[in-house]
Amino acid sequence: MTQRASDFGFFRVAVSSPSLKVADIAFNAAAIREVVSAHSDCRFFVFPELALSGYSCGDLFYQRSLLDATRRALDELIAFTGEAAVSLVVGAPIEHLGRLFNCAVVISNGRLLGIVPKTYLPNSAEFYEERWFSHAADNHAESIDWHGEAVPFGSDLLFRAANIPHLNFGVEICEDLWVTEPPSGKLALAGATLLINPSASPETLGKQAYRRELVKGQSARCLAAYAYAAAGAGESTTDLVYSGHSMIAENGSVLAETERFSFDSTVAVCDIDLERLVLERMRQSSFGSADGRSAVRVIDYLQPKKSTATLARPVPPMPFVPADPSARDANCHEIFAIQTTALARRLRHIHCERAVIGISGGLDSTLALLVTVRAFDKLGLDRKGIEAITMPGFGTTGRTRGNAEKLAQLLGVSLRVIPIDAAVRQHFADIGHDESVHDVTFENSQARERTQILMNVANQLNGIVIGTGDLSELALGWATYNGDHMSMYGVNASIPKTLVRYLVAWCAQTQFSGEAAAVLQDVCETPVSPELLPPDENDQITQHTEDKVGPYLLHDFFLFHCMRLHYSPSKIYFLAQIAFAGEYPPETILKWLKTFYWRFFSQQFKRSCMPDGPKVGSVALSPRGDWRMPSDASVALWQAELDALS
Repeated sequence: MTQRASDFGFFRVAVSSPSLKVADIAFNAAAIREVVSAHSDCRFFVFPELALSGYSCGDLFYQRSLLDATRRALDELIAFTGEAAVSLVVGAPIEHLGRLFNCAVVISNGRLLGIVPKTYLPNSAEFYEERWFSHAADNHAESIDWHGEAVPFGSDLLFRAANIPHLNFGVEICEDLWVTEPPSGKLALAGATLLINPSASPETLGKQAYRRELVKGQSARCLAAYAYAAAGAGESTTDLVYSGHSMIAENGSVLAETERFSFDSTVAVCDIDLERLVLERMRQSSFGSADGRSAVRVIDYLQPKKSTATLARPVPPMPFVPADPSARDANCHEIFAIQTTALARRLRHIHCERAVIGISGGLDSTLALLVTVRAFDKLGLDRKGIEAITMPGFGTTGRTRGNAEKLAQLLGVSLRVIPIDAAVRQHFADIGHDESVHDVTFENSQARERTQILMNVANQLNGIVIGTGDLSELALGWATYNGDHMSMYGVNASIPKTLVRYLVAWCAQTQFSGEAAAVLQDVCETPVSPELLPPDENDQITQHTEDKVGPYLLHDFFLFHCMRLHYSPSKIYFLAQIAFAGEYPPETILKWLKTFYWRFFSQQFKRSCMPDGPKVGSVALSPRGDWRMPSDASVALWQAELDALS
């Protein structure tokens, strides 16, 4: 069965800044129709404030000809929506009971659903709206007569699609967003998952960035999607310039926006995730406890639909790692600061000046060592108080051991080399294990021997053992219970594997230099391996973690969407196929997705007793913090859904 975006709670929305001529109602209405006709894959469009007349008409708003032409154009648009099977929110001046209102007119599938007047009218600096328009509060009638039909009129309208789960939308207009308590807050608490703003915000230096942050921020506060359609360059330039900066945001992220300063119509189309927004509200206790008792009038309607297999929104393959280099660098700086401060605080609290860390030359232990070094620097402690121990065993290669020892020397920490071969062989003899059998006992005996050494050396030195395991390993249970699973403080506990590599590379570029930076770069290029099985005849790693558990690139994608967004296996599979198109075939994605769920459920017992460690991102698996799960929960429900996808 073909999976479609609409099957997973996605709903397509378009915001447009159409080509415009001030006071030319017929031209403007035609431009709106052209935009709709050119985007037949979308059934929901938002147009700017006073889009039919133009925002900058001035005293022409008083002209009977303009008002009558606006009403005729609205009738034509109502009929057009029935023919095109679409919904429109379009700005227009509306006369009602002797007053003129700046309104958003909501039309769908041949019906005028309701009219929302603007609540706050700016009347300072370049704005003179109170000269022409009345506030929403000045309206004392709940409906307006439209050809003999009483149409809901007011700022308290909530539009609810009866045929699309969770599609409830409310409207505020331009200045309404810029005030202390925007109406959209109460609309969100009343159930609006989509907030709409037809706007006419003029462009001045720096306003674009401020406007974007305003829209992003309100979408985050309201746990909603926010569709903002702005008046374009066709508005009068007598004193101001309008850029047509339209955008769609969702829960704090801008998903799409239009090109600015275009005389032609511009459109941004995006699929908003209604299911995600509802799940976010369920998770956010402060949203649920807010006072949502504001009186709203609910307008039920049937939203025209068109199913598409494609998805009109970005699906980053590495959700933990920003694609933008500057944002990625900023994140690395912040994460490293959180890690180092957390460890420094723990050392300071227990009056500890010694730390013990096992280093293998791999990514995780390297990052943990760098964090420990910077924590000691922060506290003014001698780096020699860091006891870096490399413990070569049956699978250790010259490359990783060399990198570990050289890095320790370059960083000025104490280095101790303690081979584990003899101790592990003695243990094999004690328990009667055949060394030639390379099973889980063979592997875990080495991991537990290393942990025993670290713990006992820490006791010798009156220090603490620094954990190196990362978030991805915790999720998959890829750690030996009471082996590398255990430490006295785990600095990498909420760093996913895909991010660890970037953090080490960032440290090489910004925190360290010279030979140390060169070693760090080589660590980044080393294959991920626990090095528990013997190397080949050329001293190369033979045990590759990802051959056993699957690509961390996929698992971190699964982890984010399962734990952070709580998506179903089917939805994760759908999104993964988009994110990794051309890189992993669907059958490979499904194979490792099944592995992810099986391991995640079966390995919870390791997370239930994991050591302390700092949360640094939106996903953490500490049993004392973000994630509470019984160790014996059944995976059957999720497995059945995955089996149905095969």
